[in-house]
Amino acid sequence: MANRRDSRIEPSFEGPPRAKSSAGFSVSEEDRVVPSSRKTSAKRQSAKKSSRRGRGKSRRGLFGVLGRLVYWCFVLAIWGGIATAGIVVYYGAKMPAATTWAIPDRAPNIRIVSVDGQLLANRGMSGGEAVGLHEMSAYIPEAVIAIEDRRFYSHLGIDPIGLSRAMVANVLGGRFSQGGSTLTQQLAKNLFLTPDRTLERKVQEVLLALWLEHKHTKDQILEMYLNRVYFGSGAYGVEAASRRYFGKSARDVTLPEAALLAGLLKAPSRLSPARDPKAAERRSQLVLAAMRDEGKISAKDLTTAMSAPATRVASYWTGSENYVADTIMEELPELIGDVRGDIIVDTTVDLTLQKLAEQSIRRLIDGSGKKLNASQGVLVSIDNSGAVRAMVGGYDYSTSQFDRASEARRQPGSAFKPFVYMAALEAGRTPDSVRNDAPIKIGKWTPTNYGGKYFGKVTLATALAKSLNSVAAQLTMEVGPDAVIEAAHRMGIQTDLTANTSIALGTSEVTPLELTSAYVPFANGGYRPEVHFIRRVTTAGGKVLYANNGGGAPRVVKPEVVGMMNSMMTGTVEIGTARKAAFAWPAAGKTGTSQNSRDAWFIGYTANLTTGVWFGNDDGSPMKKVTGGALPAQAWHEFMVAAHEGVPVRPLPGTWRSTPADTIVQDEIPSNTAQPAPVPSASVGQSAPSAQKASPARAARPAETVDAGGFGMPGGDGTTASIKHPVPPGDVGGPVKKRQTSILDILTGG
Repeated sequence: MANRRDSRIEPSFEGPPRAKSSAGFSVSEEDRVVPSSRKTSAKRQSAKKSSRRGRGKSRRGLFGVLGRLVYWCFVLAIWGGIATAGIVVYYGAKMPAATTWAIPDRAPNIRIVSVDGQLLANRGMSGGEAVGLHEMSAYIPEAVIAIEDRRFYSHLGIDPIGLSRAMVANVLGGRFSQGGSTLTQQLAKNLFLTPDRTLERKVQEVLLALWLEHKHTKDQILEMYLNRVYFGSGAYGVEAASRRYFGKSARDVTLPEAALLAGLLKAPSRLSPARDPKAAERRSQLVLAAMRDEGKISAKDLTTAMSAPATRVASYWTGSENYVADTIMEELPELIGDVRGDIIVDTTVDLTLQKLAEQSIRRLIDGSGKKLNASQGVLVSIDNSGAVRAMVGGYDYSTSQFDRASEARRQPGSAFKPFVYMAALEAGRTPDSVRNDAPIKIGKWTPTNYGGKYFGKVTLATALAKSLNSVAAQLTMEVGPDAVIEAAHRMGIQTDLTANTSIALGTSEVTPLELTSAYVPFANGGYRPEVHFIRRVTTAGGKVLYANNGGGAPRVVKPEVVGMMNSMMTGTVEIGTARKAAFAWPAAGKTGTSQNSRDAWFIGYTANLTTGVWFGNDDGSPMKKVTGGALPAQAWHEFMVAAHEGVPVRPLPGTWRSTPADTIVQDEIPSNTAQPAPVPSASVGQSAPSAQKASPARAARPAETVDAGGFGMPGGDGTTASIKHPVPPGDVGGPVKKRQTSILDILTGG
């Protein structure tokens, strides 16, 4: 019985042994307070099962997300393709029927003529004939393909790989640095389209590229491209470029020369060896490396070409008018876009004056250049409307096409001082204000006069006429360098200038063209016109593509300030440093000489023309004591005498009458300057004696207001940009306080 009862009571599975108490009854493990290991084990097994189910769900969730991502990418790709097709159809429908498309016979010719219709230069295919692909040097097409379109012979007109690579590079670089256009696309753009960067033009370019690939063979496309593409310096096509740079046919071009030509295609104007030989050479070496990577040349060929770079010869174009022609070719794309037919460019240049300017520069260098170590000269002449009448960019265009007039930046020396004096006049000084010309120290800088001579108390008029450095530095300290820079930029200086006291002596570099243009407001009554070379551009059939109608020129100087400045700068020609420039017309201006006579300037003007002259050396080597009053003043005199022959004499604009010395008010003189004394009449280069006779007050100069009607300048004082500056203390001996630059200044360009 006990056995049967036990069999009914005991479970069928083997459980843990029971524990018996001392009282004789048993206690199961479930009755204990501490959980049994069996229960813990069960929980662990349950947790493992839950974990496996979670991982399964996680895997299924991840694949689900990826699946949905692939699905939506596929959907977007379909819709993107539909949208792209729609855009192509839309813009393609706006194009003429493909049956009407035809290849132009040749690249256009650009005829550049003077103001009276005389030929200045031809640019375009007139420089050379079309050359067959198999006639030209084999290095030329190989070099172009290696650097511009290495998959040219394998793509169908567009290169998805190259386009993707360019897009990635542009995105990573944060700017547009690479283009994905093939040679076929570039040819299509040059033949049929404008340079506008629009979606419509890009779609049309692709369609035209596909059409070209369908209609013509690869060799035909490459031949058309090479005979039409622009290589800089007015050369269109490989034949014109080969003769332009090497004096030989494209049939005879060597490997280094071919690499140089191919390198120009990225930026023909900027990389032209006529403009920047070093940049052109660096680019040509990249082309040679690309040719080696593509297996076009051997390692030996690469080494030989690197060690024997392309040699350039003098251009077969001669005459300084070609400096003007090159400048015009740089400006044309901005005015009319790509040239797609023969055009005529009417310029502002007077060929007679151009020849006079060239003859004057060359005669002086031929006669005195070797003795004075002066090898280069520049002359720029601008009328009151901003039209450039003559521009000589160097001694000889045929040996150096670098335009020093518009591209060479040199220190102007004292030719920058008019902007210092102009700022001082606008701050309340007058030509009769007196300063003590004596040695001064500004911080660690001690400006000295030319020859180390000082003249004591002088008026500003005398100080400017005799180009006294001490007085110019004092005025810069009084009004502040920022005021001087503001005045210079307002007048037409475009270069960034350094705001320090030495700016008074012209230590910041400028180009002859911009410095000359900044004097034009003195000659025309206070207006700053736009400097320009092109009057009109027309097609061969007479259709006007561009016309310069003058437009308004803002007033940048008040009439009374113009009158005072003209009165003072007249003294430079009459009694000052530019007496060699004087001729029968009322004239004014300023000489300039940089340290050790590295640069010599004279910028002068009449009421008819403003002309600037510079002499120096390309390598910056000093000349032998050449000053602005020597060669530059002589060249200016020769040119201006011939330019004004037969022209009725006109006085300079503005009026100002000198105030007797005994009526000058004390407020115009800094507090640390003594009462004005009689102005010494010593000449530059002489020491100032202890007692000198007073020079008489300067008589009033006849003057008139320029008639602005001829070139649309606004009248009245309402548009003046002149700024009044407070008169600071005249403590010129103290240290210069440096302006602290904040992060806000950096962000805002301040």
